Amino acid sequence: MTEAATETGSAHPTRYRDRDRMPRAGTAVWLTRYADLASARAARPMRAARRWGHRLPPVVWDSLLPALLLLHIMTTHAPHELPVALALTAAIALPLVWRRRAPLTTFGAVAAAAFVQWLMDVQLPADIALLVALYTVAAHSGRRGTLVAGAIVESGALLACLRWATDGAFLTPFVAVTAMVVAAAVLGANVRTTRAYLAALKERAARLEQQQDQQARLAVAEERTRITREMHDIVTHNLSVMVALTDAAVYAQHRSPAKATTAMLQISETGRQALTDMRRSLGILRTDEPDAERHPLPGITQLAALADQMCAAGLPTRVEVQGGHTHIPATAQLTVYRLVQEALTNTLKHTPIDTHARVRVLCSTETITVDVTDSGPHPSLPGATPSGHGIPSMRERAAAYGGTLQAGPLPGGGWRVHTRLDLGSSGAASA
Repeated sequence: MTEAATETGSAHPTRYRDRDRMPRAGTAVWLTRYADLASARAARPMRAARRWGHRLPPVVWDSLLPALLLLHIMTTHAPHELPVALALTAAIALPLVWRRRAPLTTFGAVAAAAFVQWLMDVQLPADIALLVALYTVAAHSGRRGTLVAGAIVESGALLACLRWATDGAFLTPFVAVTAMVVAAAVLGANVRTTRAYLAALKERAARLEQQQDQQARLAVAEERTRITREMHDIVTHNLSVMVALTDAAVYAQHRSPAKATTAMLQISETGRQALTDMRRSLGILRTDEPDAERHPLPGITQLAALADQMCAAGLPTRVEVQGGHTHIPATAQLTVYRLVQEALTNTLKHTPIDTHARVRVLCSTETITVDVTDSGPHPSLPGATPSGHGIPSMRERAAAYGGTLQAGPLPGGGWRVHTRLDLGSSGAASA
């Protein structure tokens, strides 16, 4: 039992030590967060240096390579070689300061100075300026300029390798220099292509933004026209009815007070209906207006009430609706209602008292035919039409559904307004 107890007692420290050696999840998470924090702190100076570098003008960066080349010449050449080397380096490298302003001129100056260097048989590290000038030409000039500059640099590389190749090893340095020439030209061409692509994208974005602004202005104009047309129909119709009822009430106030009272009540009801219609039409523009949801848009079903209103105003009207209209969209039904309303309003304003009106609406699957006729006398001049905005407004409404409005006098007397709406036309979507 003592040995068992000893073994049991020695087992617990072993398990404890094993547990301490196991990696803990909390430690791993802490190490990950510490590494992220350290990388973020290390990236701050780089971002600050990058922002500071973007603030510097380009001429400062273009002056950096000539300064380094001149410093290299001053620290590596002997005093008796320094004047010639320093002058040639300055002639080759200093034009790079103006490489962005005049790339072709800069390349010509650098190439001429490098040719003088070759004639004087002096090897300098400033020859790298030729690659920089070639890159600049490829990045800012066209394909022809790049090819000419590349051919000049390649000719210089050939001459340099023929003169300064050691131990007859011509092919290896020439291939290496040619590769650098091609790389500089290709890199500059890629930069030019990328710059042109970004410019095209910016132009396209600006053009799309302009088109969107134009479409928004067109939409605003169309909405303004729609609201104006709607207000015209509502105000003109209801005011015409109210004027007719008022005249009737004045005429009947002494002979038949009951009829005068009925006419006055009808005037009041017409005014309330006009206010409701205006509030509903303008309430569509406001999201917090409840009347736009409480009152549905008038449609074919309300033509009977419209006929009763016209009868009360002194224009006996009969409405005939053939075919089912439950499948017709609400906007199309509103168009039919406004067409009939405007036609009857014109009849009420421009015809004598004993005129009768008839409305026929034929509904099918794809079309709606509206025909409004009256028995009033037509204008004396052939082809004359009533002035005002009524008929143009009706033409606009019919055109929204691919229809053409026909309005004119009948051969036997009277006036007719006829149109046919196409429910499947493309204009129906924008109505």
